[in-house]
Amino acid sequence: MLKSIGNFFRGIRHFWGETISELKKSSWPTWKELKDNTIIVLIAVFILGTFIAVADYSLNQWATFFTDLVR
Repeated sequence: MLKSIGNFFRGIRHFWGETISELKKSSWPTWKELKDNTIIVLIAVFILGTFIAVADYSLNQWATFFTDLVR
């Protein structure tokens, strides 16, 4: 039992060390790039959200229109 616990913690330590090593190899954006990309993402989310809301409302109105015709 103790041997498996030691292997478990050794595995965690190894994983953590590799994770840190890989993160150091990454290229991180500058603050200006981060702000610019955040603004782009927020604008894209707003446009997509607006499109989905309009499409949902339109489809709802059409479905209501056609179901009222059938009644």
